[in-house]
Amino acid sequence: MNRHTIKDYYAHEIEANRLDMEAFKLEGIRTKEIIERYLQKENLEVLDVGGGAGYYSFWLQEKGHHVSLVDLSPTNVELAKKRSQLTSSPLKRIETGDAVKLNFSDEQFDFVLLLGPLYHLTDQKERIKALSEARRVLRPKGLLIAAVITRYASLIDGFQRDLVCDDRFFDLLMNDLKTGFHQNKTGNLEYFTTAYFHNPWEIVTEIEESQLKFDKLIAVESFGWIVPHVNEKEKDPAYMRKLLETIRIVESNKDLIAISPHIIAVARKD
Repeated sequence: MNRHTIKDYYAHEIEANRLDMEAFKLEGIRTKEIIERYLQKENLEVLDVGGGAGYYSFWLQEKGHHVSLVDLSPTNVELAKKRSQLTSSPLKRIETGDAVKLNFSDEQFDFVLLLGPLYHLTDQKERIKALSEARRVLRPKGLLIAAVITRYASLIDGFQRDLVCDDRFFDLLMNDLKTGFHQNKTGNLEYFTTAYFHNPWEIVTEIEESQLKFDKLIAVESFGWIVPHVNEKEKDPAYMRKLLETIRIVESNKDLIAISPHIIAVARKD
């Protein structure tokens, strides 16, 4: 992974309010819903690795858990620290760090979120190292929730938003499909940054190689990311009930899971 490229991308404060934006609203709604299924105890010790500006960290802290956030980006860490100073539910710990070498002791956490690093670690060995680090800091029976981006993200997004009209993006798309390696050298922030886009079966293999016990794959947005005008539809409870209920029904459907831009892998430590 080119860490300087990743840091430069997030220096634009991409994560300041990303999950409140229409294009990413469903990602936030569904990810919270999935996490909440596994919050079966109170006062959990939670580590949010690659937690960005703290969208999920502060939500979990407000629910009564004890959350530490670590992120590669100094900009994201600064955003999280500023928010922590202003909230009545400050995070337990916020620091700059790397998912492949966590500055935390063994068996310290009940719950680890890995919702960003795996798609910025383009080397499989580093992805397995990040998963192994998550395992190291988890307590026995602890839970990992990790996210990857689907191999077909550029394909669907590119044609949905007509990004393919730019030949430079089309070249990115072709390479994504062939290799999974997404390398944006255009300077256009709309085209994301250096990343690896998974086939669903790959993350299962990586989890198993890290000595974690794989549980399941869950599509985050599933087909829902093609739904237009989510901000308007969010105001209609009946529509959102139908949308979310349908996504839940197909969220682990092997025929559909790869269409979801984000896929969550759930794993446990024996």
